[in-house]
Amino acid sequence: MLRTPNITYLTDIYFDFGALAVLPDLLKKYNISRPLIITDKGLVKLGIIDRLGIHVSTVFDDVETNPTEASAIKALGIYNQFTCDGIVAVGGGSPMDLAKCVSILVHHLPPLEQYSIVQVGISKITNKLPPLIAVPTTAGSGSEVGRAALLTVLSGLKLGFLSNHLLPKATICDPELTVEMPPLLTAGTGMDAISHCIETFCNNRFNPVADAIALDGLERGYKNILRATHNGADRQARSEMMMCSLQGGLAFQKGLGAVHSLCHPLGALTDRKFHHGTLNAIFLPVVLRFNFDDCKNEMKAIAKVLEIEDAALIPDRFYKLNQQLGVPLSLRELGISKEELKPLAEKAKEAHCTATNPRPIEVGDFHRLYLEAW
Repeated sequence: MLRTPNITYLTDIYFDFGALAVLPDLLKKYNISRPLIITDKGLVKLGIIDRLGIHVSTVFDDVETNPTEASAIKALGIYNQFTCDGIVAVGGGSPMDLAKCVSILVHHLPPLEQYSIVQVGISKITNKLPPLIAVPTTAGSGSEVGRAALLTVLSGLKLGFLSNHLLPKATICDPELTVEMPPLLTAGTGMDAISHCIETFCNNRFNPVADAIALDGLERGYKNILRATHNGADRQARSEMMMCSLQGGLAFQKGLGAVHSLCHPLGALTDRKFHHGTLNAIFLPVVLRFNFDDCKNEMKAIAKVLEIEDAALIPDRFYKLNQQLGVPLSLRELGISKEELKPLAEKAKEAHCTATNPRPIEVGDFHRLYLEAW
């Protein structure tokens, strides 16, 4: 008998150590007999797919750090070749986002770009999608409960796709799957989740429900990320970081801000592979300083929850947190040159997250922020 989900908020969520055991029953519930597993090669090597508890015959593991339309087309070919009838996304944000875009292509005509946010394609995404079940193995993207996906299309642009129909039918959040994450990946994905909570809480849209979720998620993440990074076997810290990620994903239905606008053009560079959460960590203190005067009340609320004596110290506190985590502190440390940054400001301005940044921001501002982060 299928157990009742712990949480039903946007979608059904099974959250607990050992929750993965529910997957076979979920496949039956959604009449999935031939699932396409979308994951990455690293997780296959770690044996995560063998732990799913189901008969796995079809796996697509050619998922890049920043997924592309070319990969989505390859995965679609496998889906059709083996007459699959559903998708199980296993991994971090990249497999999740790729799975959502593959699900669009199953019953929607190409090109994929026409369904993007900037192409006003939200209404073109119908409910004619294969059932998708999400199994996160990192604690960062929140994509497992999100109605959005990010993907670099064939034109080279990194675009967002948004629709209520892209929400996974169900999500299995089993913190046990994150215990073996290495420290730097734990830190990077954790800072991704934390940045979601902060940007959601501070942005200029009205959504008190999202604000409450984001603030609670931020507190959990901030107080546990060092523990999870420095002691991966700390099950309580792992659980709290997965909840932070989940809450960030639930809350950013409200929108994000300039941290993500700055990240997306770098993530679209096909010849370089930058971890999204690591970029978020670098940009977060810079953007907090830039936005501070336009969200002072939110900064005061954050300071109270995080037990920071003066809200003005928040940007420096997150820079110090990056130091303690051992993540790169600047774009320069990632091997990015100032020349590479020059054309990115225009693209950051055009990113869909820019509209909800609490402070109005222009191309020149983005250029200065890139240089400050360098």
